Amino acid sequence: MRSFTYLRPATPAEAVEAIADGGPGTRLLSGGTTLHDLMKLGVEAPLTIIDITHLDALAQLDTSGPEELVFGALARMSDAAADRRLQQDYPALSEALSKAASQQLRNMARLGGNLLQRTRCAYFRGGDAFPCNKRAPGSGCAARDGVDRGNALLGASDACAAVYPGDWAVALAAFDAVVDTLSPRGERSIPLLDLHREPGSTPDVETTLAPDELIVRIRVPRTQAGRASTYHKIRDRESYAFALTSAAVAVRLSAGVVAEARVALGGVATRPWRSPEAEDVLLGQPLTEDVAQRAGQAAFAAATPGTHNTFKVELGARTVADALMIARQRAGE
Repeated sequence: MRSFTYLRPATPAEAVEAIADGGPGTRLLSGGTTLHDLMKLGVEAPLTIIDITHLDALAQLDTSGPEELVFGALARMSDAAADRRLQQDYPALSEALSKAASQQLRNMARLGGNLLQRTRCAYFRGGDAFPCNKRAPGSGCAARDGVDRGNALLGASDACAAVYPGDWAVALAAFDAVVDTLSPRGERSIPLLDLHREPGSTPDVETTLAPDELIVRIRVPRTQAGRASTYHKIRDRESYAFALTSAAVAVRLSAGVVAEARVALGGVATRPWRSPEAEDVLLGQPLTEDVAQRAGQAAFAAATPGTHNTFKVELGARTVADALMIARQRAGE
């Protein structure tokens, strides 16, 4: 690990100024989990680290508003997961947080930084011995001819098929969340689904954030479908493991028929993935096991599996269907 400059700004405005002054070699320290890992692996070698963990102005957590839920970028994952209103009114959001990482990491990790965690692709993290367009643009993609069990089924390109690893962003994608940012040009709001980029020919560019932009909060519009929601996560082991497949779903039923449906997929795409195809199957239909299974199949109709991850197509479809049955139960139907 090489030396770097450490800064500790007093306000969000000072942090943004420091980011702009630091240039491309600047990285933010919030929870410290992913950045520390990548520095140890040599994937990241920042020239300047800006510590924002102490900026209480960014730690707001308000789930009581009549129009929207507000999550400060520096609110802790564990605090949000334990919020009683969130557990009651939006269980999918609470479950996405409580099923992530370990309790120790959740006590440190912050909601804004969690959105920006980088892929767990072994070739990305494996160092210079493995070509990786995400780590070293233009070097190639070792996963294409290697073990692709963890590769994406949706949103991949010839340059990269690395899966977005997070849970929180997937749940937010189901609820039309918006991310507010601050830069020297002022504040702007980005729909969560527009925050992460598909790899295309530039997989090293992972988000639509400008280099000098700081996430300050996440806002989620209120919806009646929140109570009948769940985040269903399938993984190789029950805890401290990333999703093989996951689904964040929410429904609103009227006289037993689906009046509103929200389906987002995790563990299977290069970014948090909303599935309007699955939602279209559900709308106007009774939420039966057969309809749920057809919705799951529709979510993966465009999947492009490789050599070792074909099993995730069926597993993903069943994950969606099972999540919908949990949501139906929570809807009282």
